[in-house]
Amino acid sequence: MPRTSSRDRMNNEINAGSMADIAFLLLIFFLVTTTIDVDKGVLVKLPPWSNEPPPELKLNERNVFSVLVNSENQLLVRNEPTDIDDLRERCKEFIMNPEGLKTLAKSPKQAIVSLKNDRGTEYKTYLLVYNELKAAYNELREEAAQSRYGKSFEYLTKDQQRAIRTDIPLVLSEAEPSDFGDE
Repeated sequence: MPRTSSRDRMNNEINAGSMADIAFLLLIFFLVTTTIDVDKGVLVKLPPWSNEPPPELKLNERNVFSVLVNSENQLLVRNEPTDIDDLRERCKEFIMNPEGLKTLAKSPKQAIVSLKNDRGTEYKTYLLVYNELKAAYNELREEAAQSRYGKSFEYLTKDQQRAIRTDIPLVLSEAEPSDFGDE
């Protein structure tokens, strides 16, 4: 019987049969425990697709607050150059028309905010303009909630919120972007 030396006994191999199982379990663990940030865009409910052209609407120009953003990221609001910092206040004044001017909307229910941008408009500028227009509506609703109910809009009941939304409906129309530099 041959003798085995202590050196031969130490040459044991490592069993790598379960290494694949361990790697697979680690992969599953990291997939389950990792959170993936989801980018949120502009939440807008789009109308259903239709092959028919939309009906021609005749709008009273008085009730339309048109905002054009050109490829140079400049604003043209109701045919006047405007800075983005003034957009929210101008929109609020147009919607509410506190002085009853004939050049502004007859009432908040008839006010239409129209946004049109150029294909060359930067996305950042588009979002800034969109956020300012939405913020104008949010501020008007907040002011209405404070004056009617003495509470913030978010703390009103569903019926109270619905009443304010009925009185100040958000009507934001987005036209299809025009080609580079058309506007």
